[in-house]
Amino acid sequence: MKVVFNSEHYAVVSYVAQHGYELVEKDSGRMMFIQGVQADHFHDAMRQVVTEQQGDSDEIDAFLSDYCEGATQPISFH
Repeated sequence: MKVVFNSEHYAVVSYVAQHGYELVEKDSGRMMFIQGVQADHFHDAMRQVVTEQQGDSDEIDAFLSDYCEGATQPISFH
């Protein structure tokens, strides 16, 4: 597990062994987990945003907001 992005509004955690990413929307307490091909597409898109915006966290937050819209699930503790 490796935190690859962390801002006031979002966190992205990489799970290398599972070939996946966890995206956490902090404001709403929601998350999503993606694996496989979807994780590859996310990685490529995230890299493009970071490269084009030179790592600006507001732009990355905006990308994550669009990416997570409608797909996140409430975080629950067991």
